Amino acid sequence: MEFAMIKWVHILSATILFGTGFGSAFYKWCADRSQNLPVIAHTNKVVVFADWIFTTPAVIIQPISGIWLVSITERSLYEPWVVLAFVFYFIAGACWLPVVRLQIKMRNLSSQSLLAGTHLPPQYQQYARQWFWLGIPAFVAMMVVYYLMVFKPVIV
Repeated sequence: MEFAMIKWVHILSATILFGTGFGSAFYKWCADRSQNLPVIAHTNKVVVFADWIFTTPAVIIQPISGIWLVSITERSLYEPWVVLAFVFYFIAGACWLPVVRLQIKMRNLSSQSLLAGTHLPPQYQQYARQWFWLGIPAFVAMMVVYYLMVFKPVIV
């Protein structure tokens, strides 16, 4: 596969990863603030689904295509910007994995509450707060990865 195609796949998967993550977070946050249980339950279901069909493949493609690009351009995986990109990617991933677990729990709680005709349990709000605060370092880490990927700064 030629360089341009791998670069396109890398940029496309980065865009899907960042866009889906940011978009899902925004819509979920808005749904939770609405206090409209049918909206919350539906949004949680869609957010979990989007993670599986968009975010998960992009999470896998990113490091593979990134390493492939580094090798094609005959750069070193030990260049500081590459190492930092992987460190920040790992930080984002370390936040994303518990977020996925929390999203599944919130999806289940909101669906159960909707079916039972009850209010969301207090545990839902605890999960939502954890989810929100894990999203901040993940978002910042992905912004740093994007910066490093685009500018490839010389770091000494």
